[in-house]
Amino acid sequence: MKAPLPALRVRIYIGEHLQHEGRPAYEVLVNEARKHGIAGATVLKGMMGYGSHGEVHTGKILRLAEHLPLCVEFVDLPEKVRPFIEWMQGILKFGHATIENVELIHFGEQL
Repeated sequence: MKAPLPALRVRIYIGEHLQHEGRPAYEVLVNEARKHGIAGATVLKGMMGYGSHGEVHTGKILRLAEHLPLCVEFVDLPEKVRPFIEWMQGILKFGHATIENVELIHFGEQL
């Protein structure tokens, strides 16, 4: 097994309705992460959640399944993640993120 590398995991919590310059914010985040050389990004769609306003959003059939919560997540080396976080702070007007220290075990070719 290859030795684990110290890395950062970033989780960005936003609503699917959030836009940036007319495009879905999650698409902007994923495309920009790629431009910043981040190893990969994943968008996870929540089935139910609420945010700072306390309004519950759900995907149940009897309610409109709009404004569902999303989590955009990526893991990479700190020297790649930090510049992306700085860029992200300049464009996101709503939502929040967590940053966690993790150990990255990469299978296959090295990063």
